[in-house]
Amino acid sequence: MIIAPKYIWLDKTNSTNSALAAIANECEHGTVIATHNQTAGRGQRGNTWEAQPGENLTFSILLRPLHISPRDQFAISEIVSVAIVNVLRNYITTQPIAIKWPNDIYVNDLKICGILIENALSASSITHSIAGIGINVNQQHFLSDAPNPVSIVNITHSATNLETLLDQVCCEILRLSAWAITPETLQQLHAQYCSMLWRRSGFHSYFDCIANQPIQAQLDNVATNGILSLRLQDGQVRSYAFKEIKAIL
Repeated sequence: MIIAPKYIWLDKTNSTNSALAAIANECEHGTVIATHNQTAGRGQRGNTWEAQPGENLTFSILLRPLHISPRDQFAISEIVSVAIVNVLRNYITTQPIAIKWPNDIYVNDLKICGILIENALSASSITHSIAGIGINVNQQHFLSDAPNPVSIVNITHSATNLETLLDQVCCEILRLSAWAITPETLQQLHAQYCSMLWRRSGFHSYFDCIANQPIQAQLDNVATNGILSLRLQDGQVRSYAFKEIKAIL
């Protein structure tokens, strides 16, 4: 059974993830906190997320993935990122949309969406997950020093209704979370995720944070636990957890 999203709109908040975490124990699967003005949104690597008030989507959705074990928690990241790509491909039809490992969403080499997954774990289960999502929608100019932001309006030159897009994304996340509940469907989800990856072919520039050196490598694999494997030009394969490798644009 697919649950409908339950929306809580805030005029202003520091972080929708923090706001939702504060009430998570009282909330149902599919609860969404969205805001017109997020003042201190948190991204990966401790970054902040730039979003002009009223121009973009900044929201968090609560998931209770009881069928996913802690060791398989990367599947939650896959559900969210695949769902967003599925929806954005209906809006942006002339340029490729891909998932930059582990879960940024790119249009060509430009970032249109950031995702921050925070899981609450017990010994044997995921109590709940909060997916914080920022999508650049109607903002035309970006003022921060982020290297490569882009919005839907930058590409399509048309404004997008924020509440319609929010509902489409949340419904797709909940649809995939209801579908990917067996080993077989989780594997199908992983295959979809891998097929959507950015830089799926060819050699590209990266910085290996473990070896402290730039490398040229091609994507070899992403395991179901989220570990990324890159193949160097000499055939050597190196594996990386999050924050151990950076793409050089």
